[in-house]
Amino acid sequence: MKSFVITITGNKISQTASTKCLNSAKKFCPSIEFEVQDAIVPKRVDASLAREKIQWNYPWDGEVFCFASGLKKSAYKTVNPKNRIACALSHFYLWKKCLESQEPILVLEHDAIFIKTLNPDYIIESKFDIIGINNPLGATRRARVFHEKILQSNNSIIITPTIDEINIPQGLAGNSAYVIKPRGARNLIDAVYKYGLWPNDALMCKQIIPNLGVTRDFYTTLQGTPSTTTG
Repeated sequence: MKSFVITITGNKISQTASTKCLNSAKKFCPSIEFEVQDAIVPKRVDASLAREKIQWNYPWDGEVFCFASGLKKSAYKTVNPKNRIACALSHFYLWKKCLESQEPILVLEHDAIFIKTLNPDYIIESKFDIIGINNPLGATRRARVFHEKILQSNNSIIITPTIDEINIPQGLAGNSAYVIKPRGARNLIDAVYKYGLWPNDALMCKQIIPNLGVTRDFYTTLQGTPSTTTG
């Protein structure tokens, strides 16, 4: 299974974190092929959106109700909006790569780090199309509720837990580490063209994307590096 670490070339924070991520991968997952995926940067956002014929459709302030999806879209703290869009596009292009290759891939953001050996076979063979492998603690809102609901199950992979009202997008723990299969990629790309481009962790939610799961064992956690998206 190919694996990609999204990395902002020329950004010291991103490249340092990416190196730590790759070193942890060599330690815990020596049989998996990892490579650096150049992130979309803010100056490439407009051209990328135009080339793909997609539009950003998420608020920068307050809350907006999306009648198409039935979900409430709440603004993320973002100083430079193009940083947020660039992050979403970086994931979008990996979804396209997964669909075009017709093979599952592992997607990692630069601040993920492995803490346990990952054997992806049971994940790939599961009924789920997208599977988060990250420890939710410190990675998402209502993280302790998320964490406790996962540990209540005896299954190796469970449906993404419900941690809030049903009209709030709920998906993986930060979207920093997940396995995606071609059908999941197809569903996400279709969602982008139906609803517009959203922050990747908002669009990849259980209300829009079917067969979204998380592993009971946590294989990665976050390094705690400064965010390159909110700035």
